[in-house]
Amino acid sequence: MEAHVATPGGAPSIFEGAPGARAADRVFRSVLTALALGILALIVFFFVFLVVKANPALSRFGIFGFTFNNDWDVSRSTYGAWPLLVGTLITSGIALIIGVPVAIATALYINELCPRRLRGPLTVLVELLAAVPSVVYGLWGFLVLVPKLKGAQQSLADTFGFLPFVGGHVAGPSYFIAGLILAIMILPIVSAISREVMSTVPADHKEAALALGATRWEMIRTAVLPYSRSGVVGGAMLGLGRAIGETIAVTLVVGNAPQIGKSLFDQGYTLAAVIVNEFGEAATDRLHTGALIAAGLVLFVLTLLVNAAARALVSRAERRQRATGGAVPAGAAAAARVGA
Repeated sequence: MEAHVATPGGAPSIFEGAPGARAADRVFRSVLTALALGILALIVFFFVFLVVKANPALSRFGIFGFTFNNDWDVSRSTYGAWPLLVGTLITSGIALIIGVPVAIATALYINELCPRRLRGPLTVLVELLAAVPSVVYGLWGFLVLVPKLKGAQQSLADTFGFLPFVGGHVAGPSYFIAGLILAIMILPIVSAISREVMSTVPADHKEAALALGATRWEMIRTAVLPYSRSGVVGGAMLGLGRAIGETIAVTLVVGNAPQIGKSLFDQGYTLAAVIVNEFGEAATDRLHTGALIAAGLVLFVLTLLVNAAARALVSRAERRQRATGGAVPAGAAAAARVGA
């Protein structure tokens, strides 16, 4: 039965009324449901649109033939996206390896070690990195990093040439430079999410660790990092999605060679870079246009897989944390739900 609430004076409560009084709630719920379904419909529309436009290439080479063929040659009308996919994964992987540890360290310093009066300015400085246009990063990488780091890259290639996929001659633009640029570009978003999640760690958790004789580092390792693990993973996966989809900056520094490089310091190509470079000249060639849109389809599916993996990792971390009796950090799941 529906409870009737009365005010002390005996008058009906504002929460009690005719059935039509809650019509606004039903309308609000319907609007939100429609918006959520609209987002899903938009994703489906994008997928179907890309499949239809990519049909000339997919019907000629096949889905697996196009994706895993190791030959992209416009002059022979042969299109295989495997070198582009590998280049995308390599540059994004380098960005994660370099950028995520720096972002987590930055978040830890700002939250736990930085003097209070400097936290605001440092936070603003880190977040300003996200305001720099990607073309500026690309030009800086091409004009500064490529010539300045050529000697350092060659030294690394010579020193660690015994490792697989490291040695060889350095031409200048390379997977490594592209990954380094991407690492700088994803640092603000990964650091911001990590910082927000770490700020939700209950103070009594940290105080309890310190009261038991833990050092500051031991407190961070035993109280802060385990509590915020799921949010940090979600932020890292969001940064990976950002790196996978980057176009202009990577185009300027990766070398744009449609082949799989033999080392980290070789030139390569990415899915996003080939689309922006060749789409203008492909306007009169139906097969070439279809191949570029098919490359966009592969990129779209790859981004969806990254977001699904992020959601799965965060959900797993949440279940593990609940199983051990810990609270789930606010914002951890939200970090993984944000699309790239």
